Amino acid sequence: MSPDVVPTPDLDACGQKCPLPVIGLARLARDLPAGTTLHVLADDPAAESDIPAWARMRGHVVTLERRGGHTAYTVVLG
Repeated sequence: MSPDVVPTPDLDACGQKCPLPVIGLARLARDLPAGTTLHVLADDPAAESDIPAWARMRGHVVTLERRGGHTAYTVVLG
C-alpha cells in the first residue's frame, strides 16, 4: 500500500474513553482468523498503552502512527 493511502478504519474509536477502544477492538477481533489485519483509530491517550498491551497478551502484532489528534493502529491477528 502506498504511504499516501490511508486505510479505512475497521474501528473508529475516536471520542471513546478507556477502556472502550480496546473493548471494541477485542470484540471485533474475536471471531476473525489469524493473519487478519485490522485498522483502528483512537484519540484517547490510554489507548496507546491499552491496545499494544492487549495485542501482546493475545499474540497479535500492532504498530501505531500518531496523526494529529488521533492515533492509527494496525493490528495483525496472530
